Amino acid sequence: MNAATALQPTFQPARLLLSGNEALAYAAYHSGVQLGTGYPGTPSTEMLENFAKLGGHAQWAPNEKVAFEVALGAAIAKGRTVVTMKHVGLNVAADPLFTAAYTGVAAGFVVFVADDFGMASSQNEQDTRYYAKAAGLPLLDPSDSQDAYDFFAKAIEISERWQLPIILRTTTRVSHSKSIVTLHELPPPLQPPHFVRDIPTYVMIPAYARPAHARLLKKLDEIQEWNDSSISSLQRVIPGDSSLGIIASGIAYIHAREAAPHACFLKIGMPFPLPLETIRKFVASVERCVVIEEGDPILAEAIRAAGIHVESKPPLYRLGELNVQKVRKILNYDISPDAAVPRGKPPELCPACPHRTVFSAFQSLNLIITGDIGCYTLGVLEPFGEMDTCVCMGASIGMGLGMRHVLPEDQARRVLSVIGDGTFMHSGLTGLLEMVYNPPPTGHIVLILDNGTTAMTGLQEHPGTGRTLDMHATGQVRIEDVARGIGVQNVIVFDPDPKDGEENLIKLVKEYLVKNDTTVIIVRRPCILSAKKEKEYKKVIPITEARGGCHGCG
Repeated sequence: MNAATALQPTFQPARLLLSGNEALAYAAYHSGVQLGTGYPGTPSTEMLENFAKLGGHAQWAPNEKVAFEVALGAAIAKGRTVVTMKHVGLNVAADPLFTAAYTGVAAGFVVFVADDFGMASSQNEQDTRYYAKAAGLPLLDPSDSQDAYDFFAKAIEISERWQLPIILRTTTRVSHSKSIVTLHELPPPLQPPHFVRDIPTYVMIPAYARPAHARLLKKLDEIQEWNDSSISSLQRVIPGDSSLGIIASGIAYIHAREAAPHACFLKIGMPFPLPLETIRKFVASVERCVVIEEGDPILAEAIRAAGIHVESKPPLYRLGELNVQKVRKILNYDISPDAAVPRGKPPELCPACPHRTVFSAFQSLNLIITGDIGCYTLGVLEPFGEMDTCVCMGASIGMGLGMRHVLPEDQARRVLSVIGDGTFMHSGLTGLLEMVYNPPPTGHIVLILDNGTTAMTGLQEHPGTGRTLDMHATGQVRIEDVARGIGVQNVIVFDPDPKDGEENLIKLVKEYLVKNDTTVIIVRRPCILSAKKEKEYKKVIPITEARGGCHGCG
């Protein structure tokens, strides 16, 4: 067995019922991906977790930008890699994404991004297809779990043929819905990782970046031509009644097939760069052609821009997820309002959540609270109603500082920022640096709610837990050490004990609201849902080692 063959795991053919995320994990493993890295974010999280369970080398990064850079370094060193994130995470990774299109890669590099139309667990609806066009990177759009498995292998093939990162984009339904997947043997890496020095390719100073941009445009032209050919296998024509043709991709194709089974279909697997000649021929073969797509009308606009007449969906269907009923209404020119969906039980903090003590205390303090992304965001809901802003990961500290700088003193002293331990590791560090570097005249208070896990996305590890994705001991970043090390004047670790935590926290916050100092209060008590996992952790790493011996912390 040579070194390259050794990179490929043993393959066992099978037919399995898998979610899209699970199918992607199997495809990555069967493709011999040598490193998977990412940041947890619904609906993408389970892909990397399942890759690890299968035996793949997987790790959580502090944030998506770092994850992308780690994966890019591995891919330049000829290691097959995958980086995972949700749609808003791609915003964080956008800086290296755009330049990686210029540098290219030396081995397969798949950027797996999951969009969340309907905002089941996100602060916005965002269409990753825009990023593909803006960055100049090919994008694949699977419709179900079998597509997810097959398209991952195709993504590796395209990435290695044109030496580019490639975006594989799903949506919530594809990531979380299950369907039958036939596993099959996938091409292994041709060689083990090794580095070949190539300064003009990988050092993006202007003199090298200009020809790199020209190379990228040439590659995109070649990929478009390939995508238009029959050998790409990413487009599929399904014959039917020529009175109605439907162009669709992703989950919208599944909905449309059920809504209009009699129609002719062109299923688009690679929305960028588009196979325009294939589309032109298909549209000419039908009497009426409608583009069905979830999110923004990106396909429809690109097709129309090429001078091909197609119908698009009404603006009202740009919002939320599509379903079979909505597709039928689009095809029937029906823009009547949908029936109101019965309201379900609103989310809330768990009955024994340590954050409840914090938000109960806030109700007595008349604060202006700049909040952040995590379980504690639920403090905005009843019975608390104690959060005034929530924009993106890590924004709480910077926004609180901005308010402190401009508000009259009596209001400025009421401003307090709240952030969780996982979010702090993700993007709160720079906000703390800003607080030390540009402190407002009234100082500022940051509460870091440390429950010892990334709870909102499913209890994942982060740099502050002292454990890796697969629960092995690793270096632990202690928040209090970081805060003191960068010059925060007051750093307090507080236990929100249900017996007297609320009363003591009220006193503590009142004490520091009147000071002109920079203050960090770390409110530390473990997530109640992590108790079961904690038993597994203790088998791997002693609790005192994992959390620095802090009383009552996970």
